[in-house]
Amino acid sequence: MVKDKALIWLSGEIKTPPFGEKARKEAGFYLRIAQKGLQLSNPPFDPMPEIGKNCFDLHVRDSDKTWRIIIHIDTDCVIILEVFVKKTQKTPEKVKKVCIKRLKRYKEIT
Repeated sequence: MVKDKALIWLSGEIKTPPFGEKARKEAGFYLRIAQKGLQLSNPPFDPMPEIGKNCFDLHVRDSDKTWRIIIHIDTDCVIILEVFVKKTQKTPEKVKKVCIKRLKRYKEIT
């Protein structure tokens, strides 16, 4: 039996509120898929190679907004780099830079 990967939160949280109950459960469901090491498909996972290898943008629809959860899949854990409300088609450069910085810092200390 394969052990689930740990979740490591570098930013954000998924709770109700601000997430609606259905969106919170959906986010949890998809994060469990990542924890189990299963294949991540698009949708809801979009690869984010501009942030780093094995980085993905998880899209979760809520009643009046769409949440984005930027994750990195490491060998033994799933790292949450950012949780935010999607307001544009493209991920803002500011968010990408913050995620790159967080991932770099994580790798320096592990």
